[in-house]
Formats: sequence, structure tokens, C-alpha cells
Amino acid sequence: MTFMLVFCGLGVGLILSAMSSNALLEEGRKRGMALTSSLAFQLTEPILALDFLHMKNLIDNVHNQYDDIIYIFLTDDNSNILSHTFSGGFPTDLLNVNVDNLKPQPILLSTEQGLVYDFNVQVHLGEKNLGFARLGLSRKKIDTQINRQRLTSLLSTMGVVGLGIILALWFARTVTLRLDRLRKSVGEIIRGNLNVQAGFPLEKYCWQIMQCNHTDCPAYGDVQRRCWYLAGTMCPNCGDKQYPFKMENCRQCPVFKHNFGDELQDLAEAFDAMAVTVKNDIEELTEREKTIARQEGLLKSIMNGTPDFVTLQDTNLKYTFAGKAFCNYFNMDEKEIIGKTDWDIFTQQQAQINTDENKQILATGVPLAKQITFKRANEQKWFHVVKVPVYDQDGSIMGLLLTSRDISMIKKFQEQLIQSQKMEDLGRLAGGVAHEINTPLGIILGYSQLMMDDIEDEELLEGMRIIEKQTKVCRKIVADLLGFSRSSVEVVGTIDINKSVQEVIRLVEHAFFMNRIKIISTLDTNIPLLPGDQERLKQVWLNLMNNAADVIEQDGVIQVQTRLVASEQKIIVSVADSGKGIAQQHLNIIFDPFFTTKQVGKGTGLGLSVSFGIIKDHGGKISALSPVPEDYLTKELLACDNAGPGAVFVVELPLSIDDTTKETDKTDGAH
Repeated sequence: MTFMLVFCGLGVGLILSAMSSNALLEEGRKRGMALTSSLAFQLTEPILALDFLHMKNLIDNVHNQYDDIIYIFLTDDNSNILSHTFSGGFPTDLLNVNVDNLKPQPILLSTEQGLVYDFNVQVHLGEKNLGFARLGLSRKKIDTQINRQRLTSLLSTMGVVGLGIILALWFARTVTLRLDRLRKSVGEIIRGNLNVQAGFPLEKYCWQIMQCNHTDCPAYGDVQRRCWYLAGTMCPNCGDKQYPFKMENCRQCPVFKHNFGDELQDLAEAFDAMAVTVKNDIEELTEREKTIARQEGLLKSIMNGTPDFVTLQDTNLKYTFAGKAFCNYFNMDEKEIIGKTDWDIFTQQQAQINTDENKQILATGVPLAKQITFKRANEQKWFHVVKVPVYDQDGSIMGLLLTSRDISMIKKFQEQLIQSQKMEDLGRLAGGVAHEINTPLGIILGYSQLMMDDIEDEELLEGMRIIEKQTKVCRKIVADLLGFSRSSVEVVGTIDINKSVQEVIRLVEHAFFMNRIKIISTLDTNIPLLPGDQERLKQVWLNLMNNAADVIEQDGVIQVQTRLVASEQKIIVSVADSGKGIAQQHLNIIFDPFFTTKQVGKGTGLGLSVSFGIIKDHGGKISALSPVPEDYLTKELLACDNAGPGAVFVVELPLSIDDTTKETDKTDGAH
């Protein structure tokens, strides 16, 4: 910038110097022409009179009057010398120069005395030419003035340039400092420091100028932003408009007139206002991001915490979210599912069904709810599936939300409820039939026994014995039917579980020993007394042990265990055998009435059903497991030579039966 100022200053100085030099030269030429013309006018009369003395006096007088006149001479119209001022003789060469009398112009001659302007003016009287007056004017004086003027111009120019440089340096320093401050502020803003202030602090702020006490005003105490950049200021002259629309009012405000600076100050203050605004926006966005992150985390925790399947797909049917339950079911991480489609997760058939349904929902916006069965890893489950479209703020469909709940247990309970209702109806029917046929059976049995006393024929007597035996079998079936149809239990006292088990073992021990079946009991002595019907529970133990013996037939082990589970307020009675076990397809129906795997004539199929009802009447439950799990395997069962996979019946009884349990049992029938 300094170089430009010097260059411009010198250029201007040279131009001005050239102009002044030309002006001085022109002025010198005009002066010489004026002197020559004046002399020519004065010489008219002496020339006419041929008064040479007068001529000489006139030219000497002019020559002596001006020290820069080198010479003067006169010629007649034939170029003859009339008079001259040369002291050493007239130089005849002058007669041959500047002889153009039509256009008399001074010419510059180079002489021994330096450069000389030669002026030639015609001396005439009217139209008659009398001669010529020639004057030689030295340019030395003019050059001296020109040099003096040039020196003055140069010094003036240098002074002005120097002053300009000083002012420019001061201005540049001032501007540079402010620009550097602004540049540093911009750099800080780029680095993320939005607390920087580019503008210089003010002497007085708006609340000081206006003597304002509105501490709740947005501008009060804000030293970074000027009040005209803020909306909602409480100054009487301010409107409710935002910058720049409020500037119409602010320009007349004394605060604006006092604090408004130049363009740089305005730019710096604008940067400060921008920085604070950006800072506030970033803080607001950061807070919103934190809120969104918290909400997203909470929502994700809820979605991952629910056992239901929850997924979200975009309009291209690509997964954008998958809940933990969904991921665990398919043994995949969420990262593996995100971005995939149903074709990457489900079978081709199921993926095609899902894709068709999803496209229909995205096209129509109509939700879908259905129940499906899904088989995976040889396990079939029921799911209740709900698919709904997801809308954005504009009301356009942006995705698809799927929730799916495992309702396999509900389906199982529904089946059990239906089965229980069937059993209840069957129990009522069995009870009615039993009561109807019990009387004729009693009559047949009574008369057959009476006839046996009167008949002596051995063949007839054997026939009556068969009638008596089969009638007793029928009465046993009727008794089982009546037991099966019984709908409730009356607690008649307390039960010693271990004692009831031991009594049944003593009852069957001898008969089992005859078939080389060994009964081993492991009884927990910490079991307390339970409320219930001891005789009916003994019937359960007897049924379970007899079933175990029937399965073993010969050479085997029956393991009977009792155990107190204090943490769950219940006891467990298990009867395990070393028999051939129970087929898996029979485990779910083994407690159904009239179901039996025994040969014809060896079982009615009501023993386990009756046992199921008795245990349920006591608030417990009974289940069958085959083969025997490790928890119920003992060294005796393992040591049995011809042991099969075996089976175990597990009875769970609560330590107490409340009214709710009893009331529920009364409405459930046999099951």
C-alpha cells in the first residue's frame, strides 16, 4: 500500500511538474513575443526616419533592461542589418534562421551562451513592411524557475506522500488491528469457541444510556450483541419485530446514534450477534439432541425390554430397527438385521407372504392384525401379529411398524380349557351313567351271590362265579366313574405326606416283591402337615405305584421321593420307574379319561384321570416326564440291569389351600 502511495504521489508530482514547466515555458515565450512586438512598434518611426541612433538607443535600452535578453537586432525588408547589440560583431548565421515571416514563431537556438528563444516580429506601417525586429531571449532563467518549481513540487509531493504514508499507516494499522481482531474472532468461531467478541467494548450500553431498569429485557446485561439485533427488547421505541425489520425504529433511537460505528464496527458487531445466536442455537440443538437421545434410549429400552417382537421397516421394506426379542429369536444381532429385508431372514414362502402384506399396508394405510403359526428349529409357535403404517409430520407413510406376541401359552391354555370343559361334561355324563347302572349292578351281584349258595352243580357254580367277578369289575368301573365325576374336595383334616406314602408302600411292597420289583423311598423329614383328604391322596400314590409296577412287570426299581421346597411354599412327591417309558406323543394325553396303554382287561383308563382330579382338588398339579430327567435319577435306577428310559410322575402340592384355589377347583370339574 505504501509503494502504491509513493508511486501515485510521484506520478502526480511529475505530471504537475510537467504541466507547470510547460506553463513556465509558454509564459516565457509569450513574454519574449510581447517584448519583441513592443520593440517592433517602437522602432516604426526610427526606421521610417532612418534614425539609427534612436534605433540603437531603443534596442540597447531594452537589452540593458532585461538581463535574460541575449541579443537584439533590426533588419530592413531586404534583411540588411540596421542595428544590433552584439559587441564582437554580428553573427551572420542568424540571418538564415527563423526567416518564415508568414508564421512568425519563436524557435529555440543552441548558442555558446546556452539555449535561446529567437523571436522575429515584422515592423510595419499599415500594410507596408519596414523590416524585422529580432530578439534572443535566454531560456536559462526559465529553466531556473522550472527547476525551482520542480524542486518545490517534488518537496511538496514528497511531503504530501509522506503525510499520506503516515496517515495510511495509521489508518492501515487501525483497520488492520480491527480486521485482525475480526479474523481471529472468525478463527475462534471456526474452532468452536463461540464466546469470542469481535467488536470492541462500548463506553455505554443501552441500559446505561436509557437509564433502563428492565432487567428482564433481552438486551439488559448483554455486552456482545447490540440491542437492535435482538427481538423482544422492552425499549418504548422498539417494536416486536426482529432484525432487520426493527431498524426503522432503531435508527432514530439515541442508543443507535451513540453506539453505531463504521462498517467494520458494524461487521464485527454482526459477527458477535451471529456467534451468540449460533451458540444459543447450538445449545438448544444440543439440549434437544440430549432429550432425543434420552427418549430414544428410553424407547429402545422399552422395546428391548418387552418380550414381544418389535420391528420397524422403511418404505423399501428394509429393517431400520429390530427389538431384542426379535433378534434373539432369529439368533442375530441388530446390526445384522438393520438394512436387511424379510428375504434375508425368513423362508422364501414366508418372505413372499410378508412382502405382499407389507406392500398392501404401505399402499392403502390400512393396519393388519392376524394370528399365525411359525415353525423354527422343530418348534412350532403361535404369534399374534399387528402391522401398522408409520406416518411422518406431513402425513405421508414413512415406514411400517410390526409387533408380534408369542401366544403359544394362551393357545395351550385355550386347548386345556376346552379339554377341561370336555372333561367336566364327561364327568357329569359319567356320574349320571354310574348312578343309573350302579343299582342294577348291585342287584345282579346280590342275586348271583345268593344263587351261588343254592347251586350245587359245579359247572353252573363256575358260571355264577364268573358273573360275580365281572359284576365286581363293573362295580369297580362305576366306582372310578363316580370318583372321576366328583367336582370338589372337602378338607377333612391334615395330612402327613410321608406317612401316607409309607402306608401305601407297605400295602404294595409284598406284591411287588413277588415280581422282583424293588421300591426305594427317600423322604424329606422337614415336610410339615398339609390340609387335605389323606385317603384320597393315598389313592393317588397307589395309582402311581401300580402304574409303575404294571409298566415294569418284573425286575425293576420304583423310586419314591418327597421334597420340601420352602422358597416356593410347596412339596414335591415323585414316583420314578425303570420301565420302558412313555411315548412322547402320549405325554399330553396321558391324563385324559379312558386313555390307557395297557392290554384289554388290565386297566380302565381312569386311574390317572382320577389322580389328576384329586391333586387339582388339593390345589396342586401333576405332570409326567419321560425319559427320567437327571434330577430324578438315582444310583438305584441307574444300576438296574434291564432298565428302560423310564418315566417319572411329579406331584406338586401347596403348603396351604386358600379359598380362591378351592373355589376355582369347584368350577373346573374333574380337571
